[in-house]
Amino acid sequence: MSLADLVERVFDADGRLASLQRGWTERPGQKQMALAVARTMEEGGALVVEAGTGVGKTYAYLVPALLSGEKVLLSTATKTLQDQLFNRDIPRLLSALGIPVRAVMLKGRASYLCTYRLGVARQVDAQGNMARIRDLAQVEAWASATRTGDLAELAVLDESSPIIPLVTSTRENCLRNMCPDAASCHVTHARRAAMEADVVVINHHLFFADLNVRESGVAELLPSVAVVVFDEAHQLSGVGLQFLSRQWSVIQLQHFLRDLSLCGPQLAWGSLDWRAMVVQMDCSCRALIELFDGEHSGRLAWQGAAPVGVDADLWVRGMESLKQSLQAMGHVLDRVEDQLPKLRLLKQRLDGISDLMAVFSTASAPGTVRWVEVGSGVRLFQSPLSIEDAMRSVIASPSEHPKDHRRSWIFTSATLGHDADLSWFVESSGLQGASVLRVDSPFDYARQAALYVPQHLPAPGDERHSDCVALLTAQAAEVLGGRTLVLTTTVRAMRSIGDTLAVHLPASSGIEVLVQGQHPKRALAERFGQSPSNDWRGRVLVACASFWEGFDVPGNALQLVVIDKLPFAPPDDPLIAARAREMESGGKNPFVHLHVPLATVALKQGAGRLIRSETDRGVLVICDVRLTQKGYGRRMLRALPPMRVVSDHEDFMQTVIDLTRVSTTDLCST
Repeated sequence: MSLADLVERVFDADGRLASLQRGWTERPGQKQMALAVARTMEEGGALVVEAGTGVGKTYAYLVPALLSGEKVLLSTATKTLQDQLFNRDIPRLLSALGIPVRAVMLKGRASYLCTYRLGVARQVDAQGNMARIRDLAQVEAWASATRTGDLAELAVLDESSPIIPLVTSTRENCLRNMCPDAASCHVTHARRAAMEADVVVINHHLFFADLNVRESGVAELLPSVAVVVFDEAHQLSGVGLQFLSRQWSVIQLQHFLRDLSLCGPQLAWGSLDWRAMVVQMDCSCRALIELFDGEHSGRLAWQGAAPVGVDADLWVRGMESLKQSLQAMGHVLDRVEDQLPKLRLLKQRLDGISDLMAVFSTASAPGTVRWVEVGSGVRLFQSPLSIEDAMRSVIASPSEHPKDHRRSWIFTSATLGHDADLSWFVESSGLQGASVLRVDSPFDYARQAALYVPQHLPAPGDERHSDCVALLTAQAAEVLGGRTLVLTTTVRAMRSIGDTLAVHLPASSGIEVLVQGQHPKRALAERFGQSPSNDWRGRVLVACASFWEGFDVPGNALQLVVIDKLPFAPPDDPLIAARAREMESGGKNPFVHLHVPLATVALKQGAGRLIRSETDRGVLVICDVRLTQKGYGRRMLRALPPMRVVSDHEDFMQTVIDLTRVSTTDLCST
């Protein structure tokens, strides 16, 4: 029996999946996708699937993967989705299918405890800092009991805790087989388990990091893999470019200086002036940072000798000063590196930093773009313009698969493009020639959702726009008792709308206004989804960036999604601008072939926050008249689910009122 036949039986109304939940019904789109995935796994090659919200794409690729009997690599966009796959979806399916499959989860080394560095942190880093002492005590208590060393097990430790870099290793500071704790290394054990498993769950960051530096273990794993699945594949390009780039950061040098200082007695063997050299390196680094005054933030273009807005002479002199101080310390380490393994490692790290400084001291390589990112620190980037070449290379890589056909590659997401051929994703990912399938959402959007594009609002460029968006949102949220998500395209608009909403929806209204940045994303999501209480009728969340996707609140807790404007990428973003120049040189219109597709995919992601189940009801408001008044806007509109169109503000408010009249009984009966 073929794999496709086995898969079809599983998805039948009386198949194995029916045992997973009461009232299971067949989903034609899910079965269609599962069969396409199964056929690709049998024949080899690449399949690109856009599966609308509610299709059930996770099971549609997991069932064929688990039944294939092959070694499978599953890659997701985030560690959160990785955890969900490994801890929930795969165990449930294995139980239903009744098959013995060994599944493991593999993360990057920064996710695993390093017992050696924990010992160093215990002696040095936490002294005098109560927050670090508390976090370190929590890590130590957990470290004695954990089997995996995965810091995700330690729920009480915030993911942004400054203690995490101190108790984990990096490629640069790992002692490898010279480490005294090498035998109990959690990273080594995780990679060994991955080599022996049938199914390995990773994330896109890990996949591309390994393509770049061959450090995570995926490179050794991939030749034995017969099936590779990328979920949330729309994020591949962004993640890939980040990890395929050459990067140097101030933090990287600061960590090096910290570890260097811990070896003071040994460095004295090479030079009595080692402290002065460390100070000089630190001063050179600080001098570069000071060139970026308070007006510089975000991504700064860098096409000439120095980043935009930075004095070129000062920049060149600063880079040269840092290179000279690195060279001086290199001579010291040359004299002592054979004395101890950690000194040899420090020399290797110094050589790596010096090589990067050399890269950024010369003109950027052809086919790349360079920029500086200024925020909590300063980071230098040199990136390829796309992931096309990298993906073509890895897809064409040799396989140890014993069968005669090629390795199979599955790429899937709810949003992969705006046209039938999914050309934006296919072309940007180097997947020309791949099979393409689009599976529509099973949700009845015309009945479940309404779309309102307010024509009376000022144009997006008008300074009054954010205030008007906030006022419209406040009117509707007051009726709904919260239950509203506002998605903005900029941090500035997010703060402006949040401030205005706080005025129009004071605490006395019983509606709590939440703004991204007040708490970690997970905490905000949990608070937003909480049931109304004596203190609050409901909540309004104003957010940007990561909340456009991966924010899943099914049910009545979210019934109104407001998008402030069409999510076009900033045209002055260095990477976007470089890709636009490349398109122009090739005779293409970058607005048509780059900006509109990117904005359409982002808009579909934002709109997808509204309807998350068959019983959801809600209204989507897009406060941008270009959606109906411009030709490109109307094309973007056609890419959205077919919702009922609300004609004017009166109709909109009546639709919001009607949402409050939908009873729980009515919801459950639909």
